[in-house]
Amino acid sequence: MLKVRDLGVSRGGITILEGINLTLASGAALVLTGPNGIGKTTLLRTIAGLQLAASGTALLPPEGLAYAGHADGLKATLTVAENLTFWARVFGQDGIGAALTAMDLDALADRPAQNLSAGQKRRLGLARLLVTGRRLWLLDEPTVSLDAASVRLFAEAVRSHLAAGGAALMASHIDLGLGGAATTLDLAPYRSRLPEPGQGGGFDEAFA
Repeated sequence: MLKVRDLGVSRGGITILEGINLTLASGAALVLTGPNGIGKTTLLRTIAGLQLAASGTALLPPEGLAYAGHADGLKATLTVAENLTFWARVFGQDGIGAALTAMDLDALADRPAQNLSAGQKRRLGLARLLVTGRRLWLLDEPTVSLDAASVRLFAEAVRSHLAAGGAALMASHIDLGLGGAATTLDLAPYRSRLPEPGQGGGFDEAFA
C-alpha cells in the first residue's frame, strides 16, 4: 500500500528528518510519534506529495490517497450533507449516508458548516475520508477537538477501514483509541543533525 525508502524531509530549507524507511500493508495502521516540532506534519505532507522530499522516495497506491490535515476542508455556507456530497463527487463516489452515521452527523445533516462547534467540524472533516473511496489515509492529529465519545467513533471508523483492506498512516502525540489495531513509529531516531548557524535558508511552510 505504501513504501517509504530512505526518505528525508525538510522545513525552511533545512533537512529535519532523514533515513526513514517504512512499509504499510493493507489492513495496517501506523501512528507517527515524537515531540512537537520533530516533523510529523512535514513527513505526512511530503508523503502526500504536498511538498518535495529532501531525499528518498515514497511509493503510493495507483489510485492515490486521502489526506486530512489540520484544516477541516469545509465550505462554511454548505450544509453538512452538502459538504459530504461535494467531496464524494470530487472523488467520483456517491452516497453519504454511511459517513453521516459513522461520525454521528445524521441529526446535523441540514446544518450549515459555519454553525457547527469545533468538535462537530472535526467530525465532518473526518467523515470526508469515508466518501473518498481511497484505501490509504494520511491523518494529521485527527482527534484534535474531539471529545471521548467522538474519539471512539473515529477509532471505529479506522478499524472498519482497515477491515475492508484499507491502511492508515497517522501523526499524533496522544492516544488515538486504536489499541492493538495500530503500531507506532517514534521519529526521534530519524532526527537530522541541525546545520551550523547561518546554514540553510528559505522560509517555514505555513502548514508544516
